[in-house]
Amino acid sequence: QVQLVESGGGLVQAGGSLRLSCAASGSIFSINAMGWYRQAPGKQRDLVASITSGGSTNYADSVKGRFTISRDNAKNTVYLQMNSLKPEDTAVYYCNARSPWGSSWLDYWGQGTQVTVSL
Repeated sequence: QVQLVESGGGLVQAGGSLRLSCAASGSIFSINAMGWYRQAPGKQRDLVASITSGGSTNYADSVKGRFTISRDNAKNTVYLQMNSLKPEDTAVYYCNARSPWGSSWLDYWGQGTQVTVSL
């Protein structure tokens, strides 16, 4: 089992910045990749950014050039630095950890943290 605890959400004006943190505990040795997803009201949960154990990153087109995902392996923590925030970035942000399980994957989720960007 993997436990994920997020922090860093809040209210910010458009153009501002926030940094989200996600601390992992438990069976962290099994984690292959971690990432951030977001879900706005009435919409599906979508990938924002991910990072593998080897450091490879992937971003949604809508956040490229504005958001940066990073990880501190010593602290078992993943960060999402969000700059130039827009109102459309408003959503609940969820941390995700993925572990291989046979020929499939196990997904673990944090509780979510609200990010609200005002005009």
